[in-house]
Amino acid sequence: MTAIELGLPSVPRAPVRRRTRTVQVGSVAVGGGAPVSVQTMTTTLTADVDATLQQIAEVTAAGCDIVRVAVPSQDDADALPAIVARSKLPVIADIHFQPRYVFAAIDAGCAAVRVNPGNIRTFDDRVGEIAKAAAGAGVPIRIGVNAGSLDPRLLAKHGKATPEALVESALWECSLFEEYDFQDLKIAVKHHDPLTMIAANRLLAERCDYPLHLGVTEAGPAFQGAIKSAVALGILLEEGIGDTIRVSLSAPPVEQVKAGCHILSSLGLRPRKLEIVSCPGCGRLQVDIHRLASRVEAAFDGFPHPLRIAVMGCVVNGPGEAREADLGVSCGNGKGQIFAQGQVIRTVPEHRIVDALIEEALRLTDAPDTPDAPAPVGEPS
Repeated sequence: MTAIELGLPSVPRAPVRRRTRTVQVGSVAVGGGAPVSVQTMTTTLTADVDATLQQIAEVTAAGCDIVRVAVPSQDDADALPAIVARSKLPVIADIHFQPRYVFAAIDAGCAAVRVNPGNIRTFDDRVGEIAKAAAGAGVPIRIGVNAGSLDPRLLAKHGKATPEALVESALWECSLFEEYDFQDLKIAVKHHDPLTMIAANRLLAERCDYPLHLGVTEAGPAFQGAIKSAVALGILLEEGIGDTIRVSLSAPPVEQVKAGCHILSSLGLRPRKLEIVSCPGCGRLQVDIHRLASRVEAAFDGFPHPLRIAVMGCVVNGPGEAREADLGVSCGNGKGQIFAQGQVIRTVPEHRIVDALIEEALRLTDAPDTPDAPAPVGEPS
């Protein structure tokens, strides 16, 4: 990839990360100062190996680091070896209710196993066996505590899924493994309410050094859920809390991954990729800026170079923003003034703006034959 001097303000500092022990999830290190990783969960039937692998391939391309698959049935457990063998991402098995699937996941070579002891039958009596099997295979365990599946004993004690209840559940469950000298653990305490989730993770961070997986569980539809997740994850990550994240949207896994990557890059925790800056619109505009920005976004989807592109609609802020970007356009009177690295290079008719930006992006990145480059608008990619 060609190195490009981005027209982005430098991040003055990265958040000082909380010190934790390191857990190795396949090829991905979690905690211990390793980069914050992005996770998602497949929505296919795990027993449908081909469909599951197709979805894993899609989230891999979107920037996902770790993928989780549900294992609610024996057919799903039987499919794990084939999925693990062909997945390019470390695969975590998500286990509820039946402890025997934990052993099946370990035998299948899963990179980690997620358990929620609050809803695994006879879990307390099987911890020793699980710890021994996981330790022997070098497989970490993720303790996942959700507000919706909190241990009934703790619900009765606290009255509801408070931050204190979530943390007490997580630490109690960790202690069960610690009794068997197993500490290859990471923890997630999740809640649909961002403030409860933030409070729980702050409290948990004070009381242990296990790496933490962050997420606002059942965050909601794409728009609402992305905002709730960005607020909660952004606050905690800026405080140095969190080692791996999932944005739990009611949306395809690829959209969850994209949202997670954007959150990390916005905080300076992941290299910035292509970014589009565009104005919100006002009565000064002489162009449909919403439509134009959408066309530019679609045309550059998947562009492999980390450019900043400004799409501006008037002469007030347009030229200044366009000059600050790697590429930019300032629109008016049916035309677009194209900027490249701060200089006006040409003026094109409005209908040619998107094509012109693509042409200049390829020229700027010195990659006229880039195989993944977008085709001009109106032509098949």
